[in-house]
Amino acid sequence: MKRKKYIIGIVLILIAESFCVNIVAQNQKPLASQGQTPFLTPDEKRALRKNLVVKEMNTDSKGKKQWMDHLTVWDENGFKLEEIEYAVYGQKERVTYEYDAAEVCIRENVYNDKNKLIRIRKYDYLPNGRKSVQYNYNPDGKLYSTKIYEYTYK
Repeated sequence: MKRKKYIIGIVLILIAESFCVNIVAQNQKPLASQGQTPFLTPDEKRALRKNLVVKEMNTDSKGKKQWMDHLTVWDENGFKLEEIEYAVYGQKERVTYEYDAAEVCIRENVYNDKNKLIRIRKYDYLPNGRKSVQYNYNPDGKLYSTKIYEYTYK
């Protein structure tokens, strides 16, 4: 009986130690080499994206048919240049990005599946860098809608 209590006590100690190790590990800052970047500054994140091309692929349930789902391209300065969404039949939508001297996205050009310009988005920003207004234009330059961003905290 004493031996059984002794073994149970050791098991409980090991479980408690394991729990404490997990808590400590969860509170440590992850390393960028681990593929996690939540603690990097915007400049550090941009540096990791320089000349990066990301291809997202889909495969059918049997693993026989594969097709590209998404393609994202960044330039030599780490700014997103282009995003293309695909369907099984090919390109679904393509978006190109333009930046101003302050390095903020001021325009997005949206193209359809036939690579025809269908929408232009332009942005205004708040002093803290968040978007304040999105202006949506037809390809002929005529404004057709506006989106206003409102930020509140609970």
